[in-house]
Amino acid sequence: MSVLLPIYPLQSLGQSNRWFPVRTRSKPVCLALTNAQTNGGDQEENVVIVGAGIGGLTTAVSLHRLGIRSVVLEQVESLRTGGTSLTLFKNGWRVLDAISVGPQLRPQFLEIEGMVVKNEDGRELRSFKFKDEDQSQEVRAVERRVLLETLASQLPPQTIQFSSKLESIQSNANGDTLLQLGDGTRLLGQIVIGCDGIRSKVATWMGFSEPKYVGHCAFRGLGFFPNGQPFQNKVNYIYGKGLRAGYVPVSATKVYWFICFNRPSLGPKITDPAILKKQAKELVSTWPEDLQNLIELTPDETISRTPLVDRWLWPGIAPPASKGRVVLVGDAWHPMTPNLGQGACCALEDSVVLANKLANAINGGTESIEEAMESYGSERWSRAFPLTVRANLVGALLQWENPLVCSIRNNIVIPKLLRLGPMLEHTNFECEPLFVSKS
Repeated sequence: MSVLLPIYPLQSLGQSNRWFPVRTRSKPVCLALTNAQTNGGDQEENVVIVGAGIGGLTTAVSLHRLGIRSVVLEQVESLRTGGTSLTLFKNGWRVLDAISVGPQLRPQFLEIEGMVVKNEDGRELRSFKFKDEDQSQEVRAVERRVLLETLASQLPPQTIQFSSKLESIQSNANGDTLLQLGDGTRLLGQIVIGCDGIRSKVATWMGFSEPKYVGHCAFRGLGFFPNGQPFQNKVNYIYGKGLRAGYVPVSATKVYWFICFNRPSLGPKITDPAILKKQAKELVSTWPEDLQNLIELTPDETISRTPLVDRWLWPGIAPPASKGRVVLVGDAWHPMTPNLGQGACCALEDSVVLANKLANAINGGTESIEEAMESYGSERWSRAFPLTVRANLVGALLQWENPLVCSIRNNIVIPKLLRLGPMLEHTNFECEPLFVSKS
């Protein structure tokens, strides 16, 4: 069954204002204008994205590149530009290139040449060069703030609606979704995309369980060297007993670092940066001096401590990625631990895959919107579920506390058995540039 859904013009692409018949499984609903008011006073939107994080903004930009307008709801008053950085491997850069933002980001961040693994005394156990393993590999640590601001800059004005906190969700007989916001606004969305992170209200409404704490927490920070940071362009890992740390240069003056430690229960939440910095330094007080200095040179506003969580999407147990014309992207669907550096990369992949499938359905393809979402869920589940499990298992192995097991890891497994190539096979992902078809 077809629904007339307007696709709003992108003047920069020279499109005319056109209507497209769109197949859905529900009875026809005709939306004439964005921001229109229904008879009941609800604001109508064709595509509503909940959350202006990496997944939400990348999805909005991907749809925008394909000529599809969306509205992005963000519960706070501005972009969440706090925090540190994230490491993007070649699959993440494939997506950023496909949506034409990769060239803007690359010059701002150092390309990482390889990785070095050390023990807690600073003895080198193994080193690798990424290009030796895979000539196409590309690794850069990217500041979260810069990534979000760059993505947001690609969107038309007023795409992001700040101070728009989602309070409740319900679907109607037409298959549309009514979103109640904290300020009393009611939005009726024909397509709703949940990109609202690990505490996703959209995922809860769809029947997903809360992400599960995996038994360890992480301190994170972004060290600042006003006169230039002294490190080589390598990821540095230090493995201890039930404790590990790492740091990677981001730019000429900034270095991202983390400390991961075992903790059976979460304990009280601490946000005071002075306390967090003190606790982080105490954990690695006998470790290499470079790490100590890096923590000391970290601005308070970049230091955080967070529990690591994930959600295993067991087949036949976990709900599907979509429900009607509501679908999930990134951490809202498949939160994973950071042990493979694939959380952000996987969200980026989700965004372009979903955008392509929705665009095909909207532009008269053979699939309905619901079928496009189901196809996305099936394709992405086979990618996200194994990565989530693998990241969890890698983290568990690296957090070993037993001295004998740690000795075997440091003296046999890492120096003699570890191969980087197979460990990075998950970064293979092909992505064609997104553009509006002229046909």
